[in-house]
Amino acid sequence: MKSLLKVIGITALGCLIGPMSGCASSSLVDKWHDPGYQAPPLGKMLVIAIRKSATKRRIWEDAFAGELAKSYVTATASYSLFPDSPPDTNQVIAAIQTNGYDGILVILGLPSEKDMRYIHGNISSPEDRVYNFYWQRYWSYYREIEHSGYLDSQTVAISAIDVTTTGNGGRLIWGATSRTSDPGSVTDLQKGIAGLVISELAKQSIISPKK
Repeated sequence: MKSLLKVIGITALGCLIGPMSGCASSSLVDKWHDPGYQAPPLGKMLVIAIRKSATKRRIWEDAFAGELAKSYVTATASYSLFPDSPPDTNQVIAAIQTNGYDGILVILGLPSEKDMRYIHGNISSPEDRVYNFYWQRYWSYYREIEHSGYLDSQTVAISAIDVTTTGNGGRLIWGATSRTSDPGSVTDLQKGIAGLVISELAKQSIISPKK
């Protein structure tokens, strides 16, 4: 239980969160799982999204709870138990004891980054047409236009996702960092990342495969 307190304490109490929105293309990096974890798949989980915005917190938790349900997991969004703010360590422990959760999934928003990239120049050949009155028809010709290369910046939204088992004193069994370039729709962001995470958890047999 001490290790569980440590994991939950770090995430639940570290609430300096950058706002997140939208999704263009998401990926998971820095993935890790506990190779020694061989317990049966988790079946009842508490989902905690740590966000300053109450609305975004709810959207994140609903997205993950919905994806977990597709893998035979009974998932509870923490806002249904703690509507005012994400639960602290003592509240999480009490919820585990009361509801019998065998796992906890925490999504922690991290400060976004600016990613610079060089866009190479190119040459295009657009078609132009002129009308020839003598022949009474259009003539086509092509001209080359050179486009110079340039530096482009894009915003990268980042989140840390951890899964902790509550059995045998609690232990971190899976973790990853999500990165999303040029985020757009808030709902698409959550669903996209949730789908990636649930797929990885099923691959590692931490939860059952999707229905």
